[in-house]
Amino acid sequence: MKAFNFAQLAVGTALGLASPAAAQMTGGGYKGVEFVEAVRKSDGDKAMELLTSSAPGIVDSKADDGNTALIVALMRRDEEWTGFLLNKGADPNLAGKGGDTPLIVASRIGFDQAVEWLLSMGAKADTSNRMGETPLIVAVQARQTPVVKLLLNAGADPDRTDTAAGYSARDYAQRDPRARDIQQLIQAKKPKPAGK
Repeated sequence: MKAFNFAQLAVGTALGLASPAAAQMTGGGYKGVEFVEAVRKSDGDKAMELLTSSAPGIVDSKADDGNTALIVALMRRDEEWTGFLLNKGADPNLAGKGGDTPLIVASRIGFDQAVEWLLSMGAKADTSNRMGETPLIVAVQARQTPVVKLLLNAGADPDRTDTAAGYSARDYAQRDPRARDIQQLIQAKKPKPAGK
């Protein structure tokens, strides 16, 4: 990163320092867009300048495309920036473009380290995007086995259906002959009785 060296994030540190509740304000106006762009360009000096000179909620600002700095860092599988932003209180549930939450973004690309961090910071395992896709559904579709395991262990519902096709993660796994390992993980989670 440009002229600014972040310490590697330990999960324990993230748990102790982040405070998503304190960062519920989104927006930030022009400075917020500047902040997201600084993260997009990996400009640590500019990001720190904006963080220290702006309202606390700037960490959750959205760029013109609707994505937050956290989502930008996740999309490029950037552990350093992801850890930094979570440490600065980035909301692990704040959706970006298309309603994709940080957990959906990390699950889709198989960024399992970030999935662990996000879950430990309070990311909701079953929050869906505008198409009704949950993190588990997108992880199954992308055949991200380690992520599927993490999400199931965190209580993700394999029987929740999307609105795009009306299928659940269990359905998608059964329809994919190349996802036997994922099918086995999901089969171990018994379907909930109807009406529960």
